[in-house]
Amino acid sequence: MVKLAANGGEPVAKDLSRMIPRWPLLDEDDVKVVVEAIKGGHWCRLYPGSYAERFEAEFAKYHDAKYGIAVANGTVSLELALKTLGVGLNLGDEVIVPAYTFIATASAVTEVGAIPVFADVDPKTGNIDPKDVEGRITERTRAIITVHFGGYPADMDALTSIAKKHGLYLIEDAAHAHGSEWRGRKVGAIGDMGSFSFQESKSLTAGEGGIVLTNSDELAERARLIHNIGRVIGQPGYIHYILSSNYRLSEIQAALLLSRLRKLPSEVKVKNENGKVLADMIKRTGVVEPTGNDDRVTVRGYYYFVMLYKPEELNNIPKEVFIEALRAEGVPVGVSYGPPLYKQPAFKRENLVKSIPKYILDRMPNYERLNLPGAEEFARRELVLPHYLLLAPREAFELVVAAIEKIKEHVDELQQSVNRLKVSDATIDTTYHR
Repeated sequence: MVKLAANGGEPVAKDLSRMIPRWPLLDEDDVKVVVEAIKGGHWCRLYPGSYAERFEAEFAKYHDAKYGIAVANGTVSLELALKTLGVGLNLGDEVIVPAYTFIATASAVTEVGAIPVFADVDPKTGNIDPKDVEGRITERTRAIITVHFGGYPADMDALTSIAKKHGLYLIEDAAHAHGSEWRGRKVGAIGDMGSFSFQESKSLTAGEGGIVLTNSDELAERARLIHNIGRVIGQPGYIHYILSSNYRLSEIQAALLLSRLRKLPSEVKVKNENGKVLADMIKRTGVVEPTGNDDRVTVRGYYYFVMLYKPEELNNIPKEVFIEALRAEGVPVGVSYGPPLYKQPAFKRENLVKSIPKYILDRMPNYERLNLPGAEEFARRELVLPHYLLLAPREAFELVVAAIEKIKEHVDELQQSVNRLKVSDATIDTTYHR
């Protein structure tokens, strides 16, 4: 008799793990260039023609941008973008950010002395809702940060229009969106500035690292100055033109990124094509539905393959129980970030007083009173698969679908065991860290 793996049966997708590439990917070219960088003796980028300088140029070109400024990680890349735009120089500056994203999108705002204002997200994509954005603009608003969630581009037509109408800066948090395209144009250089992460789980990685993109000569020059402690790259001596910090990327990381970047376009192409195949297959199960169907999204450079759970198709089995059952069958499913940001402990007043100066805190909204319906619904229904699953052979997708269908066919068995299944906090820990 066939039993669910969660109840001791044979996992239907037990061979899936060996089909999925081990992440991060690595080849001999990567090892060679890192060794060369180490043997070169210059591990910091402070010389012309550095690996970092070459990587900046190649990544910017790939993403249809004029300039790139490489930095230590994807969190400080957001901070650099905000500082470059002068956000936080005026007391009470506000930045509108999506309510559902990684916390750095919002914490970067507080790190430069500004106030994050949460806007709702589209419950079908997790991307910021342009209509809600416009309703939250005040005379103190300086910028909008949009996140291309899971690699699916936000509505850049609407957001650029709103930013232009109100005289605001538009920053793209493209940490998930390496290679993604909106109307044939790669994201990250559509707004005033774009920010990318190269943390270990990202589509392009050196363990850590980040980059800021822009098409503005003036912004690029200022960002370079800020990221190098107020010094001009390549200029000898200790002449500092502004007070700033050190955001630089190391040469060893830059060398690895330069090597991996040359493989990225083919990987994005495969994931974009396989994502469409998996979406069609999964949709037919009826239990989950893939996100996104906007024709203006011309390429999807996945970080997550995002799905929305339909509990009504499984006798209203809780999402956490479905995750537990699907994992038991061998499918690496999880969620991205859990609750909306305003429900994170960091935004409780008792914790804000420990990290935010009082003169800023007094101007902050009461985050604990927020309840944004789109973000709440998305958090309830969202499921994700890792992007590197899309680099597996298509037989792997059949195993994912088979596992979902097996659970659907044995939903009565799962219902009976709901009270016996103890779902721990680890059940929804995706282990995908940014």
